Amino acid sequence: MTTLARLLAGAGLDPALATQADLTGTDPTLPSSFRIGEAAQASIAALGLAAASLHAARGGPMQRVAVSMDDAAAEFHSERYMRIGDTPPRDPWDAIAGAYPTRDGVVRLHTNFPHHRDGILALLGCANDRAAVAAALSQREAVAFETEATAAGLCVSAMRSFAEWDAHPQAQHLATTPLLAIERIGDAPPRPLPALASRPLEGFRVLDLTRVIAGPVAARGLAAHGAEVLHITSPHLPSIPTLVVDTGRGKSCAFLDLNDAADAARLDALAAGADAFVQSYRAGALAAKGFSAEALAARHPGIVVGELCAYGWGGPWANKRGFDSLVQTSTGFNVAEAEAAGAAPPKVLPCQPLDHASGYLLALGVVAAWQRRAAEGGSWRVRVTLARTGIWLRGLGRIADGFAGVAPHTPSLVTEEGAFGMVRHVPHAARMSVTPARWARPAEPLGASPAAWM
Repeated sequence: MTTLARLLAGAGLDPALATQADLTGTDPTLPSSFRIGEAAQASIAALGLAAASLHAARGGPMQRVAVSMDDAAAEFHSERYMRIGDTPPRDPWDAIAGAYPTRDGVVRLHTNFPHHRDGILALLGCANDRAAVAAALSQREAVAFETEATAAGLCVSAMRSFAEWDAHPQAQHLATTPLLAIERIGDAPPRPLPALASRPLEGFRVLDLTRVIAGPVAARGLAAHGAEVLHITSPHLPSIPTLVVDTGRGKSCAFLDLNDAADAARLDALAAGADAFVQSYRAGALAAKGFSAEALAARHPGIVVGELCAYGWGGPWANKRGFDSLVQTSTGFNVAEAEAAGAAPPKVLPCQPLDHASGYLLALGVVAAWQRRAAEGGSWRVRVTLARTGIWLRGLGRIADGFAGVAPHTPSLVTEEGAFGMVRHVPHAARMSVTPARWARPAEPLGASPAAWM
């Protein structure tokens, strides 16, 4: 069974749908020893085929889905290609983010949000200066500092090899979990699919309570196939401007403050009209406000709740905070990539494939759950974990000469005019033969729209 067919089967869809895909290109598409192009192509194609299947179930013709591996790999680092006017995207990395030697190894810090940065500086007792941070960390032990930072709710990873990660209890827990988990969490009568529309997911509403890359990519993928996506965030939370523009295509963006009872009630009213509620906040954050998957299913039978986290919901690292760069470091990729390149670790992957692949897998699971809801009824939860996606990427195999002779790919960009001015970005890599994937709305600033369905 092909990689694509296995993804479809894992979502509960017919793996024979893979025969409707036209896949071109071979790895390496990016300079890496890992099959990032294959991961990109398969995850994007799987979402496209799920959308095509749902469109056919609504009475439309079945269509073919073509995905070029080069285009898929470009979409896996879409934020790097985006241009606002003629200006490249602003570097999203904080000045002290990155990898540092410790007394016995290496740690990576993620400090792109001010409260994460300030927490690290307080823990180290040093100034906001890269040299000061390096000096302080040189006196620490990697795993001990990772443990201390994790307990404080901060974002730090100690660098491990694959062998060290595989021996970790969290890796052993994740090895027993599916790549894409879709489970029924409540009863509800079957909900018929909407009448046929011009686009596969037109008529489906998605509440997007996600941040940074993976979750926003999931909602952007659903919007590319016609879903109405309403992104909700708090006016008090920090954001990364480059990613707001890149992942905001196809969405309307509103502010709600869930510490305010009236705003929480407004979010619940929106959930009553939603087909999916997708979230990637730290564990318990939304549950404490009354928006756990179980509470949503109880109040709004038939809803599909998509959840994404870094390391999983069970095991000793259940709900440990993390981002793609940190997961790469803690799960062995930085060591393995350096060894393959003949370089000293850490060596990062050429994009953030755990984020992007997890986003498309989460979107795939949401579409599959909508089909199950139509056939079986019920409320559903879909879960994806960055570290589990990493296990899948490893399982695709390695490329012996992945750093040699990789021709640079220059994707064609499309232009949109909106609140950010002229923005050029990569188009969605899935080329649908009947219902072209596109974003109906240009990206807009956070809070630019009312918290209401259009």
